[in-house]
Amino acid sequence: MTVPELPSAPPEFQRAVASLHAARPRPEVRVRETGAPQRLAPFAVALAADVDGDPAADGVLASGRLVVLHDPSGQEGWGGRTRLVAYGSADLDAEIVADPVLPAVGWAWLTEAWQGRGATATAEAGTVTRVTSEHFGGLAERAPAASLEVRASWTPLGDDLGPHLLAWTDLLAALAGLPPLTPGVTALPSVPR
Repeated sequence: MTVPELPSAPPEFQRAVASLHAARPRPEVRVRETGAPQRLAPFAVALAADVDGDPAADGVLASGRLVVLHDPSGQEGWGGRTRLVAYGSADLDAEIVADPVLPAVGWAWLTEAWQGRGATATAEAGTVTRVTSEHFGGLAERAPAASLEVRASWTPLGDDLGPHLLAWTDLLAALAGLPPLTPGVTALPSVPR
């Protein structure tokens, strides 16, 4: 994973970005730097990730984005000077997406990932969205499509963002249908669903 060096950024933000370098997501998750929004905060870094699946098929089981925003003055509603904004999505079976408890399960995947990684935060907020698509006319031969999207933001407590990055990648793995990793056990490449 490549995270930019930010020599003009405040030391607090530099430490936070450096902590992203040390985080080691599970092997199925590919994390890379992507363009960060320029108007939300004076300093920002953005990462994108894909969860690898069967290369013969689409190859990606889930994808997402994590944005680290930093404002030395803080912003109303953040409860701190750094805010994380995360997104994750995956295509799912239409029957699964129709389950009324799925949004609560999607949010629980994130909160359990925070707890499992020791990522402490405040001012958590988010939405879980179920999307279904039916095709008509010239597209009528296509099968219905369904997906789940999790969007969240939170203010980390402390400068170590490594646990937050790992929690976000754990969310993506859950969206992709990968089993959770047991602490101390090395992950083997998964079998695509």
